[in-house]
Amino acid sequence: MIKVLLFAHLQEKIGTDNIVIEKNSLTVKELRDFVSQTYEVGSLENVMVAVNEEYALEEDLVQAGDTVAFIPPVSGG
Repeated sequence: MIKVLLFAHLQEKIGTDNIVIEKNSLTVKELRDFVSQTYEVGSLENVMVAVNEEYALEEDLVQAGDTVAFIPPVSGG
């Protein structure tokens, strides 16, 4: 089980602040693709990803028990 925390527009589109993915292991890229397709949120290319509170690269491995945060770009003023 991989817990995914959602922020900003992702939270609004999916309707919750977190989801649970019943997978044992995948790369950050595979997780992005899975969430994008499963929840129909569009491209997640510009979304920063942190695994266990550390920013992650596309090829980094996410394993069962990890907590992943999808952090969309924000603008402010």
